[in-house]
Amino acid sequence: MIGAEHLSRWVDWTDRNMAVLLADGAGATVLEYDANDNDLLSFCLGADGSAADLLACEHGGFFTMDGKEIFRRAVRVVVDSAEKALASAGISADDLALVIPHQANIRIIQAATQRLGIEMDRAVVVLDRYGNTSSASIPLAFDDARQNGRIKPGEYALMTGFGAGLTWASAIVRWS
Repeated sequence: MIGAEHLSRWVDWTDRNMAVLLADGAGATVLEYDANDNDLLSFCLGADGSAADLLACEHGGFFTMDGKEIFRRAVRVVVDSAEKALASAGISADDLALVIPHQANIRIIQAATQRLGIEMDRAVVVLDRYGNTSSASIPLAFDDARQNGRIKPGEYALMTGFGAGLTWASAIVRWS
């Protein structure tokens, strides 16, 4: 599974509201099916096409965004999808070792974890080092957690994010 972004080509570098938010990056992992041990416990996916104009990039143009509305909706959909994924997995937020969120904005991460009742020290944050690498941000954050020994076999992690369109997803995995 690969998540890669080359967002810099669609950034208007004179627009300080957008230029400081987006970065290039890539992350990948190899997944293996094991009929005896399912480590993907649950997921929740969603989309709301009516919000497509809130974060957009016209063909041949630059990214535009309604930051306040994206913040409001992103927190709501991340929390809602995370709660549904937790319920479907049969665990609570207290059972999570880590939250591995999309690295769009530290305020979104803080607001979502707070509303889920999860301390920020259980959230993996690499935004300060890599920026918002869009679809690459969760793989990069997961690799950082793995390399730094922040997740151990048998522990649960919530991976959660949102994107343009407006789309969102959350998954509960057990690390093995």
